Amino acid sequence: MACQKLFLRRFLRPRSDSTTTGYGRFNLEFETRYPLPSGKETCPGSGHLLDSRPVNADAAHPNPLREAMPRAGAPEPCVVVLFGASGDLTARKLVPGLYNLAREGLLSAAFAALGFARREKTDNQFRDEMLEAVNRHSRLKPALPEVWKNFGGALGYHTASFDDPAGYASLRARLGQLDRERGTQGNRIFYLATAPEYFPVILKNLGAAGLIADPRRARPWTRVVIEKPFGHDLASARDLNASAGAVLDERQVFRIDHYLGKETVQNILALRFANAIFEPLWNRRYVDHVQITSVEDLGMEGRRGAYYDTAGAIRDVVQNHIMQLLSLVAMEPPVAMEADAIRDEKVKVLRALRPMTVEQVRENTVRGQYGPGSILGRTVKGYREEEAVAPDSVTETFVALRLTLDTWRWAGVPFLIRTGKRLPKRVTEIAIQFRSAPTLLFGGDAQAAGGPNLLALRIQPDEGISLAFEAKAPGMKLRLQPVKMDFRYGSSFGQPPPEAYERLLLDAMLGDSTLFTRADEVECAWRFVDSIVAGWKKLPPWGLPNYAAGTWGPAEADRLFAGVNAKWRRL
Repeated sequence: MACQKLFLRRFLRPRSDSTTTGYGRFNLEFETRYPLPSGKETCPGSGHLLDSRPVNADAAHPNPLREAMPRAGAPEPCVVVLFGASGDLTARKLVPGLYNLAREGLLSAAFAALGFARREKTDNQFRDEMLEAVNRHSRLKPALPEVWKNFGGALGYHTASFDDPAGYASLRARLGQLDRERGTQGNRIFYLATAPEYFPVILKNLGAAGLIADPRRARPWTRVVIEKPFGHDLASARDLNASAGAVLDERQVFRIDHYLGKETVQNILALRFANAIFEPLWNRRYVDHVQITSVEDLGMEGRRGAYYDTAGAIRDVVQNHIMQLLSLVAMEPPVAMEADAIRDEKVKVLRALRPMTVEQVRENTVRGQYGPGSILGRTVKGYREEEAVAPDSVTETFVALRLTLDTWRWAGVPFLIRTGKRLPKRVTEIAIQFRSAPTLLFGGDAQAAGGPNLLALRIQPDEGISLAFEAKAPGMKLRLQPVKMDFRYGSSFGQPPPEAYERLLLDAMLGDSTLFTRADEVECAWRFVDSIVAGWKKLPPWGLPNYAAGTWGPAEADRLFAGVNAKWRRL
């Protein structure tokens, strides 16, 4: 009862100073009858610490949606070892993400993070560099001195080469010291933020040094987070899975795809399976087609071209990000909201993507490479002029695909995919276009203005959901006009959502693998992508470049809409 009183008091707080009618009067009477002290209170019988103060103490009218949100559980004590700690990912995402978790009270008090890299560095040098990184890249910047005092003290640095067994022996001793000093209880997360060629080397040395806990025991535990790219093709992905399987149980492997940590990606499941108005329409009877777009205006910043020229858009984005979005949109309802139940359904979607023949590749794929152009009035180079890119490169920087799924739910529904570099803007969106109304009840001018309903899920930026439907425009004449209902995380909940890496780091510490990819998911995605790459190799050479930087890709991509009464969405 005390929990219910506290929840109602917080949720029914009035939005205005008026307490004379309805909503305000109920809230005033409730608070008068059941007064609660300010500050924090423990819910009897549960032991949960509840906060009766406004989440935003500076706001005159707190947002009840924010106040009702449950807090995530804090993980167990552990040490996070960051392999590749001198790299960009550690400075831009990983340490700022860990700091944000600490600032929001989501780390165990018995926590430590240890950088591992070849570059010589002291603990204090590493802490100073990470403080600068937090002040520059954190979502919650600048670093608060009172938070950094404890968090910075939990940071350390270990100098060693990835292929040196002695470095892992000294790492084991260092981790034992942290267990004694900080009470981390032998629990480990090894985060592999290195070049992909070091993944098997690190895994082998971790096993040889005895740094992997027995998975049959609940504690202490070991988890290994492996960054993308997970392999270059199906054969290399299988080899890497075998390297991981030689020293780890599948439950200990966390293959990370940061797209799965984004709020709107996670909200796909909630939108579908928590709302009865959507799931009955989520099939071939009502959906005309689905568009998935993930594009950006950036090119090859710095020496990124050295990696990208060996991967291209299909390996860099389609094999992982796009396949994950597709599987979440098209999956069947899981039997439970649990990691393996959800991933079982995602795998079924990927298995329903049949490998393409050469002729299917010709008909259903379009490649592109950007040439010189301009973005927002700024002249930019073509791909072949970028640093570390071969001057005769035939690597694609744009891919458009038309896919179909061999399932009862989606048979005959086209899934139109596009991704690319140097397009007009950075945006990732899933658009579900429903079929048009079956009869033209509104003729003439009224029908001419109308269009099919559309549900758009914006992944980045400005995460949110939009529903477009038809309504009568004001006036004496009957005329339909499209209108939108928009939901935006920032405005609705009064705060920006946490960054993807924050959520995924926390889930790894909690042992929740829902948002991480399983071995069979990776291999199914690579099997499909490999069929496209093999088809491209057998087709005649194509002219490059075939789109200017700052445009929406090659015009040839429009042909993928043959037989579909639509075109690429202008974003």
